[in-house]
Amino acid sequence: MPVTDVTTDPENLTLTILADFAAPVERVWAAYSDPRQLERFWGPPGWPATFTAFDHTIGGIAQYRLDGPRGEKSSGRWEFTRIEAPTLFEVLDSFVDDAGEPIAEFPAMRMTLEFSPTAEGTRMVGTSHFESAEALEQVVAMGVIEGTKMAMSQLDTVLQDLRDYAQGKGTRIELLDDTHVRITRLVEGPRDLVWRAHYEPELMKQWLLGPDGWEMTECTVATEPGQTYRSSWAPVGDTPGQAFGFEGEALLVDAPRRAVTTEKMQGTEGPVTLNDLNLYEEDGATLITLLVEYPDLETRDMILATGMVDGMEASYARMEDLVLA
Repeated sequence: MPVTDVTTDPENLTLTILADFAAPVERVWAAYSDPRQLERFWGPPGWPATFTAFDHTIGGIAQYRLDGPRGEKSSGRWEFTRIEAPTLFEVLDSFVDDAGEPIAEFPAMRMTLEFSPTAEGTRMVGTSHFESAEALEQVVAMGVIEGTKMAMSQLDTVLQDLRDYAQGKGTRIELLDDTHVRITRLVEGPRDLVWRAHYEPELMKQWLLGPDGWEMTECTVATEPGQTYRSSWAPVGDTPGQAFGFEGEALLVDAPRRAVTTEKMQGTEGPVTLNDLNLYEEDGATLITLLVEYPDLETRDMILATGMVDGMEASYARMEDLVLA
């Protein structure tokens, strides 16, 4: 995790975050000064950012929106007050409404980000200054520390070439907290085709099979929010196992970038998970990121113990061989 220390100082009205990155200062600066790169890590997992304005000059305004998995929205605005490339920038950071106006009941802050070289790469010191101890306490209570740690855990992906980061490493799983798991897999193929592989039944039936010896017997997709989907599998020949299936509802569909769905076993009341699929393409390769939210720790561990990730790896390898080749 890039974040190595977080300090709150009620006496001086500051919140300071220390982070270390295995990349030179200029590369980290580029990630923070390019809205398209910021969008990949500024929001925590499940709340990706969209920058709708970005004037990286003193007095300029950057405005962004965070979109939650269930349709929630939160917006913010930076006013750049100091820029010393590539080592420092300072902004007035405010929560804003849909019209871009500051929300009075949420505290604004002055945020300074400083970047300095280290033997391993770059150290970032981010200091937020508040007008009162109450404002500092309010922001901490809103979960800004946990959200920042989770958001910055995504920055390694941005700082490295995508293939350097993930090629040949198979399906990887990260336990973000007791109820959130992030699964990543790089596949060699364009994002549009990877999206189609997830949403066209004739393609899904070629690869979305888990271990060898299974077939998909039912495939109804949900391409718009509010629609429901059903997927079923059965063993072939003398393959051991019982037929099973999943069903759920699409909550968000932003083709070919993101889709959020609920999921539960067919014919049961749950447990229900929330699956947040994101696709990012770079130089002809696509990083598949699946953020799964479980209702509790016990459910998380129970489902992971089924060998789910091994089955996903077999499916993704089959996608590369049969669909993306």
